[in-house]
Amino acid sequence: MIMKEKNGLKINSTLLEFVNNEVIPGTKVNADEFWTKFSKVVHDLAPLNKKLIEKRENIQKKIDNWHMKNKGEQYNKNEYINFLKSIDYLIEEKGDFNIETSNVDDEISSIAGPQLVVPVDNARYALNAANARWGSLYDSLYGTNVISGEKFKSYNSQRANKVVNYVRNFLDENFPLSNSSWKNISKILINNDKLVLIENSVSNYLKDNSQFIGFNGNRDNPICILMKNNNLHIEIKIDSENEVGKNDKAFISDIIVESALSTIVDNEDSVAAVDAEDKVKCYRNWLGLMKGDLIAEFEKNGKKIVRKLNPDRSYTSKDGGKINLHGRALLLNRNVGHLMTNPSIILSDGSEIPEGIMDAFISSLCALHDFKNKMNSRTGSIYIVKPKMHGPEEVAFTNLLFEKVEEVIGMKKFSIKVGIMDEERRTTTNLKECIRQVKDRIVFINTGFLDRTGDEMHTSFEAGPMIFKGEMKKSTWLNAYENWNVDIGLACGFSGKAQIGKGMWAMPDQMANMMEQKIGHPKSGANCAWVPSPTAATLHSLHYHKINVFDEQRKIKTRKRAKVEDILEIPKADRPNWAMEDINRELENNAQGILGYVVRWVDQGIGCSKVPDINNVGLMEDRATLRISSQHIANWLHHGICQKDQVMNVMKKMAKTVDEQNKKDPKYKRMSDNFEKSIAFSAACDLVFKGRVQPSGYTEPLLHKKRLENKSSR
Repeated sequence: MIMKEKNGLKINSTLLEFVNNEVIPGTKVNADEFWTKFSKVVHDLAPLNKKLIEKRENIQKKIDNWHMKNKGEQYNKNEYINFLKSIDYLIEEKGDFNIETSNVDDEISSIAGPQLVVPVDNARYALNAANARWGSLYDSLYGTNVISGEKFKSYNSQRANKVVNYVRNFLDENFPLSNSSWKNISKILINNDKLVLIENSVSNYLKDNSQFIGFNGNRDNPICILMKNNNLHIEIKIDSENEVGKNDKAFISDIIVESALSTIVDNEDSVAAVDAEDKVKCYRNWLGLMKGDLIAEFEKNGKKIVRKLNPDRSYTSKDGGKINLHGRALLLNRNVGHLMTNPSIILSDGSEIPEGIMDAFISSLCALHDFKNKMNSRTGSIYIVKPKMHGPEEVAFTNLLFEKVEEVIGMKKFSIKVGIMDEERRTTTNLKECIRQVKDRIVFINTGFLDRTGDEMHTSFEAGPMIFKGEMKKSTWLNAYENWNVDIGLACGFSGKAQIGKGMWAMPDQMANMMEQKIGHPKSGANCAWVPSPTAATLHSLHYHKINVFDEQRKIKTRKRAKVEDILEIPKADRPNWAMEDINRELENNAQGILGYVVRWVDQGIGCSKVPDINNVGLMEDRATLRISSQHIANWLHHGICQKDQVMNVMKKMAKTVDEQNKKDPKYKRMSDNFEKSIAFSAACDLVFKGRVQPSGYTEPLLHKKRLENKSSR
């Protein structure tokens, strides 16, 4: 590792050369001036960053002490709330206000739909997610369990007919005809500005012809029809030569639906980036997305495939004009939070740079390229999602950081927009005041059940043993938290201006269940919700045709606001009297998830994995799910629900299970062959047995340490 001194900083040469030779050229930024100003800002802000982290820990100690002091006594919620106020955990909520963010893209402000999250360190995945703005509804239904029966890789007429029938029902429900059904149509054409649908030589029309907005091909013989509902587009493809189309009465070969309106390109929970080598890989992919020249080459079924960003889509409007639609999802960049530092840059006092400060500067520098080509943001904005902030002071620090970035690299003030991940308890309970700190740049709040549960458990660690993990979704605090987030967002004027988001569907193979359950997110007033794949985005988009989110928001705004008292209801088991069989099963399920994720993180640098749970259901695991599982076992250990030897036996048992699950992976290193020498196994054990003392219950410090140890041992 070569470090180069520059303006009081020691910068890893790989990172320095990347910024100077790849990022800055093509911008108006002068490299020497940038590093001079950057160094000053970093040295000014790093101490403030450190103080905020220290305040977190001090507050946590006070909460721990309160619970220990009141252990065994009748829980008095009013006393608890007054205590939280006395230590500045709960701050006074001030008067009403509306956010004032300007220059926001439509995908954020006025269109509701799915949102993808993708690890930035995998170029292929990042490109797939960016291109997931449009997806084949036929393919998504054909290849998933939304359509019952056996799935086929090649064309099967029986299954294809089921898909067609499903889609015709979707069209009837969302694009209804005046006097017929889409199932009966044999010909589609355009007459003047009207869409004409022929059934037995009789002309039918849309009930609402304004839903028809464009086409391609001839009016008498179009090759596609463009329609719009709830601000979302669908394209009906017509092709009599296509295998599907030639068997269709109206020669419809596919329905292409507007799917992932936005994508969070993730530098945080779904990546394993611990040093300059890793960070440059992440930054380089983001730069390619911002320049529009990112390419991924790979082999699939023996064929070389080159993937790049899709172009925009063009159509003829029904009055003969031109329609251009975005071909890609609007990209947001999730930086890391305030906690972690990174050895890529060393400050003058010998300390590592706060990683969040580095992320803000370099991801924004990269985005300057998009300000020229406007392939991503048409309004001249960069969207940075900021996770794991605890309360208004930390949000205010992010605002200050973004101001400094704008000044250093020559952006207009408030060019950098912020998304607040509402995933820490102190942010939830003070959400309105958090939003107030960034009212001129906020574009996003969301509920993240996973991290939020992790912080819930860690904050109230000393209160008692936590309920079973599966019971959390039915708990008082969680339901209040989900409603509160929407209530506060609407009260602050988010509707039509910013996103109110909901969390991830974590079972990528269970699409039928997703279609049944995830419609609850737009019904709850959320104008975006997370999905794990382009296919899931395409399917989830159907919910936004059925539900007009902005109508729902108007209704919700009139309801009684959720109560902070309910949010502060601690999910502990007052009188745990659980069977040992049930305890062991919970431990095994937690351990399997921990080990299955950690072994890939530490040994292979994979930050997001599909890991089978104890029922063999594949779950998308990242650091958020890891935080829950490790904190849950640590909590039970602390309160004597289980014993250390018992947990260690479970960890060893499930390590063997995970080893067996990964036996076909040639890069996989077995843990059970030598537990003492397996760095991955020791990391997983540390997360559990040292989980009590991890800052806010976060997994990053231990994971980073073990991954660096692994890399240095090669």
